[in-house]
This record gives sequence, C-alpha cells and structure tokens, in this order.
Amino acid sequence: MQYFHRQVKLWGEETQANLQTKTIAVIGSGGLGSSLAFALGASGIGTIHMIDFDEVSLHNIHRQVAFKVGDEGKNKAQINADIIMKRCPYTKAIAHECNFEEWSKKNIEVDLIIDATDNLPSRGEINAYAKVANTPWIYGSVEAFHGQVCFIDESSFSDSFKIITKEPDGIAAPIVMHIASLQANLALRYLAGLSVKKDMLYYLFFNEEGELITQKFTLPKQ
Repeated sequence: MQYFHRQVKLWGEETQANLQTKTIAVIGSGGLGSSLAFALGASGIGTIHMIDFDEVSLHNIHRQVAFKVGDEGKNKAQINADIIMKRCPYTKAIAHECNFEEWSKKNIEVDLIIDATDNLPSRGEINAYAKVANTPWIYGSVEAFHGQVCFIDESSFSDSFKIITKEPDGIAAPIVMHIASLQANLALRYLAGLSVKKDMLYYLFFNEEGELITQKFTLPKQ
C-alpha cells in the first residue's frame, strides 16, 4: 500500500486491493498503447495484456513514449510489458506478439478492453468481439491536433461510425498522450467502481485560434 499511497488516499485500501483482481487488454502498443502502459501500468491493475504484432520503427519514437532510439526492430508489446513490470512489481504484464484476431482466439477473459489501434477496421473487429464477449471497451483515436474517446457499453461502434480504410494525417505527439490519458482515466474509474459516463463520445480539437474545444455526442444504443 505504500507504493500506491496517493491512490489509497483517494479511494482506500479495499478499492486498491480490488484493482489487483482486475484484468484488462490493451489492443495496440504504439502511440496510445505505450502511453496507456505508463498511465495504467503502475496503477495496481492485476493483469494487463499488451497486444501488438508490430515492431518499432524510427518514425514511431517521437510520439510513442515507451520507445527510444535503438529499439528499432523490437516488438512493441514486449517492450511495453517489460516496462510495466519494471515500474510496478504488483502488476503482471503479458505481451502478445500477434494481431487482435489471433489474440481473440485465445479466449482470454478480461474486465475491460482498451482500443489503442490506428484504423477503423480494427475497431470494428474489437466492437464485434466485445459484443460477443459482453465486455465493455474504450475507444480512442488521434489525428493532427484532435482526438476522440468513448466508453462503449450499450452502443455499437459499427453502428455509429462508417468503417473505412483511411490513412491518417500527421499526428502531433501531445494529443496522443492526451487522449490516452482520458482513456486511462475512464478505465481506472470503471475498474475502481467509480461512476463513468458510458456511450458518450468526447471529441477534442484545437480551432484555428488555438482554442481547445470539447464536444460531446451521445451514441445510440444498439
């Protein structure tokens, strides 16, 4: 409890101990995924599954905070799992060097799925799996200076978004960490038993004057 002293002051020892019984899956271990690994890896969640088939490339490093020059060619999920366990001996981190479809066939039960992918078809696959498994998931996406996040429970991503293949525009590194932080906050509140606004899409962007705007949209229930 000394390790988690500030969190224990926030919600007590019983809630902190209960986090040790929780299991989550982070689908993707790049930009959002590595920021999520830092934000949630030392929170006391019992088990974190990091899933990614991809290897680190030089152009990843500026916005994917788990990686450094010299990590090129290494698996992203493995690096993140190693970092989590080095920072927090109370969390078990498991790396899966595969894509989401392959991981889903392992039939691993989790309390929450967090999307850290970078394309709409993969999110459609996560949504379909989550509905069959009756598991909530947290969607997050980034592009340029804007991002979106939503705790999806009774709504359906595939009903609310058009699933297309689209190459994203450039991405500013700080927005990646910002969206991952929001995802992590939603996840931690849910796992700790605190209230979470579900099926509400938050869209954040900087307008032409540089003002940060946040818009909210209620997604229709499936």
